[in-house]
Amino acid sequence: MQKASAGKAGKAIKPVKGGPREAEKAAPFKPRGDRRPEGATRAPRPADAPSVSEPVKALAEPQRTLMVRTGERPAERVPLILESQGAGDFHLIDSGEGEKLEQYGPYRVVRPEGQALWPKALPAHVWERADAIFTGDTDEDGMGRWRFPREALGETWPLSLLDVDFLGRFTSFRHVGVFPEQIAHWTWMKERIETAGRPLKVLNLFGYTGVASLVAAAAGAEVTHVDASKKAIGWARENQSLSRLDKAPIRWICDDAMKFIQREERRGHRYDIILTDPPKFGRGPNGEVWHLFEHLPLMLDVCRELLAPKALGLVLTAYSIRASFYSIHELMRETMRGKGGLVESGELVIREAGLDGKTQGRALSTSLFSRWVPK
Repeated sequence: MQKASAGKAGKAIKPVKGGPREAEKAAPFKPRGDRRPEGATRAPRPADAPSVSEPVKALAEPQRTLMVRTGERPAERVPLILESQGAGDFHLIDSGEGEKLEQYGPYRVVRPEGQALWPKALPAHVWERADAIFTGDTDEDGMGRWRFPREALGETWPLSLLDVDFLGRFTSFRHVGVFPEQIAHWTWMKERIETAGRPLKVLNLFGYTGVASLVAAAAGAEVTHVDASKKAIGWARENQSLSRLDKAPIRWICDDAMKFIQREERRGHRYDIILTDPPKFGRGPNGEVWHLFEHLPLMLDVCRELLAPKALGLVLTAYSIRASFYSIHELMRETMRGKGGLVESGELVIREAGLDGKTQGRALSTSLFSRWVPK
C-alpha cells in the first residue's frame, strides 16, 4: 500500500505530492559515511545485534479486513491543545504574513507558513538577518531552494533536542530534518519510558530521520523504526551515531508500514507505545499506494492488535489534511471500543518565544492528533 523521508514515512513509505513534509522525505541525499553502491545492503548482523536494517519484502501480501469492534467506546478528552514553546536547540522566534522565523541551533531560518495570517511582531531588520531563507514555490507540494543572505552554509549542521543529537539538513522541500511540534509527544513518551519501571517496546511508524526513535532509545526503550525510504534510514543511522547510541536496541526497518504491521500482527509481536505519523498521500517502496482517508482505519485497527496487554499509548498525528481533529478522534474511539482507557485529541501548536527563547507570543497550529492511553 502506502511520511517518507522519518519519517516527518520516509516514514513507512516514500510519499509523493502530498505536501512538502511528505515530499521531503523522498528528497535525494547521500548520507555521509555511506559509500555503498546504490541498492547495496549491509551483510546480515547476528540475531543479538542491537541495531539492524531489514530489507523490503518483495512478495505481495494480502491485506486483512477491518475487525468488528464491540463494547463501550473509551472515555474522551477534547479538545486538547498540546503546546511546544521549544526545546534544546529549537524555538519559534516570530511568525506572520505567511512566514515563520525559527531558531535551529546557531541558525535563524525563514520558511513559508500558510497559517500565519497575522502581522509579524518583530521588526523587518530582525527577519532580514536570517541565515537561511526558503524561496520558490510555496504551495503545499512545491519545491524550492534555500537562499543564504549572510554567508554560504553547509548542507548539514548539528542539532540537539531532548538530549538527542542529530543533523539538520537544508532540503528542497523546505524542511530541515525534524518536526519540532512533535516535542510534545516525545516528552510524553520519554517520561513514560523513564518511569515505567520495566523494559518497554516502542514502534515508530513513518519514522523519518529517527529523532523520536532516538529519544525513546535514550530513555531506555527497545525501538522498532519503520520507514520506506532508504535515504531516510541512512539519515536516521547518521543521527544514531551522532547521538552515541550505536549500541542502543534499535531495529531500522526499510519497509512499507502497512505490510510491516500486518506481518507483526501475524507474528504475535506486541508493543507498549506506538507512534504513527502517516502522510496524506504516498507510495511504498514497491509502488504501494497510500491514501490517508482510505487506509487509516485499517492501519489503526492493526495497531490496536499490536498493543501489549499493559500498553501505555497509541499516538496518531495527521498533517496537511482538510479535516477536523474530530474525524480522527472519533475513528480512534471506534477503533478502541472495548479497550477502556481514554482518547484525547486536538491540535499540536508551537508558541512563539521571541529572540531570547523566553518571551511568549502567539500559538501557531501545526497538525491534528489523537492519542489513546490507558486510564
